[in-house]
Amino acid sequence: MKKLIECVPNFSEGKDEKVIRAIADSIRSVEGIKLLNIDPGKATNRTVITFVGAPEDVVEAAFRSIKTAGELIDMRKHKGEHPRMGATDVCPLVPLYGISMKETVEYALKLAKRVGEELGIPVYLYEEAQPKKERKNLSVIRAGEYEGFFKKIQLPEWKPDFGPAIMDEKRGATVIGARDFLIAYNVNLNTTSVRRANSVAFDVREAGRVMREGDPITGKIVYNPDGTPKVIPGSLKHVKAIGWYIEEYGIAQVSMNLTNIRETPLHVAFDEVCKKASERGLRVTGSELVGLIPLQCLLDAGKYFLKKQKRSAGVSEKELIKIAVKSLGLDDLKPFNPEERIIEYLIKDKIDKELTQISIADFADQTASESPAPGGGSVAALLGSLAASLGTMVANLSSHKRGWDHRWEFFSDWAEKGQKQKEILLNLINEDTLAFKKVMEALALPRSNEEEMALRKRAITDANKRAMEVPFLVMQESLKCMGLLEAMAKEGNPASASDAGVGALCARSAVWGAWMNVCINAAGVEDEEWKRSILNKGKEILNLAIQKEKEIIACVEQKMNL
Repeated sequence: MKKLIECVPNFSEGKDEKVIRAIADSIRSVEGIKLLNIDPGKATNRTVITFVGAPEDVVEAAFRSIKTAGELIDMRKHKGEHPRMGATDVCPLVPLYGISMKETVEYALKLAKRVGEELGIPVYLYEEAQPKKERKNLSVIRAGEYEGFFKKIQLPEWKPDFGPAIMDEKRGATVIGARDFLIAYNVNLNTTSVRRANSVAFDVREAGRVMREGDPITGKIVYNPDGTPKVIPGSLKHVKAIGWYIEEYGIAQVSMNLTNIRETPLHVAFDEVCKKASERGLRVTGSELVGLIPLQCLLDAGKYFLKKQKRSAGVSEKELIKIAVKSLGLDDLKPFNPEERIIEYLIKDKIDKELTQISIADFADQTASESPAPGGGSVAALLGSLAASLGTMVANLSSHKRGWDHRWEFFSDWAEKGQKQKEILLNLINEDTLAFKKVMEALALPRSNEEEMALRKRAITDANKRAMEVPFLVMQESLKCMGLLEAMAKEGNPASASDAGVGALCARSAVWGAWMNVCINAAGVEDEEWKRSILNKGKEILNLAIQKEKEIIACVEQKMNL
């Protein structure tokens, strides 16, 4: 897998479209960079841009954007709700695929050094790129903001990591680092009071609030024996939060950064803000994402809210996202388009038009055409996905059957397993066709000399192995569907027994059809030991599938009194 880094620079301009466009164009000017999202905020006067690419390309694009922002943004004139210290306020690098955090830190250091030396902008490192513990936290570095940094930067303990120790009046200073994926997330309140929004923010944020005697706002601060203020910690780990008023929408928000979404997922943060707001007489009306979000966050949220209703969470990806968006109120302030906001959807390579994205009629037409692909292998994978779909349907129908409310979790668990199998097998529809194309490409390679002959032979061997592996995977995954179908035939809604039976027929046909493709592609594989291992395992899977089909059909016939 190629190495991919995400970069999410925050620029201190959210109103002037020409400036925002120029910064975005400087990023686009780097070949290999994919610009995913531009998210300007008028009230905050700040724009968050998200782009991805190979590490070296990302460093170059980030450098160009920082240079452009410094030329076009004048911090002496900047006003906005969000804390800031420079034209490019912060520029984090985030490891996405095929690269470690340690490697990402090296690229962050490379960028920071370049910005400091070539552009003459004071640069501070943060998070994983900052070796000093006391300077890792962005809010600690940024304290005092642009206006306060003219004095702060002269203190020995606040000497920049790179660049001059003199605050740049026009461009300010910037913070560059490496971190895990962060979600910038705002929860909308039915109030215009910043003080009340801040109270909720202090309730939930990990840093909490300073302890005071009597009145929590005006009371005397309580100190520890060492002279430091005592702190009442907030209820959410790895969450930073403040309250602010957004004039554009006429509401106050709790603005959060979720820095560890494994420990504190999006839906947990939302529900906790709802709880704390309610305790203070406030209501949450919805929420707002700034920038992009990983797919899994919304899938987890969808499942969470369905399970709170005691409903099956084994529904499609599209339905889970719909439930998450509505439950979190992500469309409260403006439409939320998953295709534009979910990072996986934006970086997904779309080579040709995937078979799973076309209509059933078009799939049938393509299969019936003169082209040998899609062929039996893709159809076998399709049958497997339909087997999983039928089993999942029975599980979902059974979870909602009147009088079976106490069994919803049992059926929900099976439905989730079925959805997973369905998605795997749908992907294998495309993989089978791609594997065939690789064989054709290998056969078409030149062979005019010994070196080309050797390369062609190696490519043909690798392609033929893949052409065996893909249908073998279809066999394995289709066999797994038998467990779901057997459970639904025995335990599911009796009125849906025939659906479980049809599913078993599909699963067996998927296994058998994929087995034929394994065998026919074996002829092109010269590695006899590897080939024999695949064929032996495949034969075992086929025999198991045939046996399981008989058992499930017998159970179904008994349910139907045949």
